[in-house]
Amino acid sequence: MLDVDTSVMVENGHVREEGEVDVQISQTQTHPQTTRWSNGQVVLAVQSCSLLNPKFDLSVCRAQLENGGFQIPVGDLEAPLRMALDTASVRRFLVFNSAVFQLILAPVLYVVLWCSVFSTLHVHVTISDWVLCLVVTLFSIFPTIAIIFILQHSNKELNMNIDVRLIQVNERMVKHKLLVAVADWMQNCTGHMKLYFVYWDISHCLRTLTETFEKRSAVVNIQAKLKKKMSHLILVTEVTADDDGGASDVEQGSAEQRPLLKKEKASCSTATSPEEGAQVTANYSLLPDSSLPDQAKAYQLLMTYSAVYVKLLVSERLKRRHPRPLQENHCSTASFCLCQFIEKKIVE
Repeated sequence: MLDVDTSVMVENGHVREEGEVDVQISQTQTHPQTTRWSNGQVVLAVQSCSLLNPKFDLSVCRAQLENGGFQIPVGDLEAPLRMALDTASVRRFLVFNSAVFQLILAPVLYVVLWCSVFSTLHVHVTISDWVLCLVVTLFSIFPTIAIIFILQHSNKELNMNIDVRLIQVNERMVKHKLLVAVADWMQNCTGHMKLYFVYWDISHCLRTLTETFEKRSAVVNIQAKLKKKMSHLILVTEVTADDDGGASDVEQGSAEQRPLLKKEKASCSTATSPEEGAQVTANYSLLPDSSLPDQAKAYQLLMTYSAVYVKLLVSERLKRRHPRPLQENHCSTASFCLCQFIEKKIVE
């Protein structure tokens, strides 16, 4: 996994108590023009400036969102987006994880496999050249298809390097009834890497998911299901010794100050020079804490999976498996909404 600096996201993200979540949603900054939007509608899509150096013009984003009726402060839009996406390591990851790179990777991988297998078998196997070429071709096709399939499937899952970094952004943007994601797919042999802003009123999903937790808690162990599906989602980041101590104090404090990403007890020291100060490697879990109320757990899950849901929504990669009543769907442009996506993926 790409090593990116996520310490700021860990320090600033917070899980809110039940009352605080209600206040957070009720005080959303709305504008009369925003009433024309419905959940799932794309408000703005900004193309990447370059394929080799993916960057997004955030000043254009701000201006166009204002034209759409969204008055968003700089601290809620440009600052967190720059922190999440505008670093060299993240841009490199976007390049090597892009659809264009995978399109180039497929034939290169096939040629390398074909040459390697042919050169090996040609020395040890005495058969006609055309039979050997046929065998090598078939042998090389299947591993190539398997690797490309694995890469495509991984793009549908929660990405620790992009989607997790956007948790902090969506925690701020949800106050303005917007969710953000970076989506990239191929269309007509052309890559489309864009930063998407999708309208979303999270209050309905929060209420439904909270009720789901409350109803199912009496029948099944929700925390056990969450642990089974999310225990592997661990974010590793380096922090200073002073910051590590501060995080421990926060965890012992009130629930309003508890970080969104819960720090694991296990951490290991890393070698640093005396001038740089002591550095430790801290592990942060995306698993909601068992002590949180159901509404706080629901809010954390909605924020955790908001970016990956929007990514699948705008690229039309959401596939409905189990039919649900229409009244439970809070999205006007997809067959199921964010809370149903979490139920199907995590809770069921």
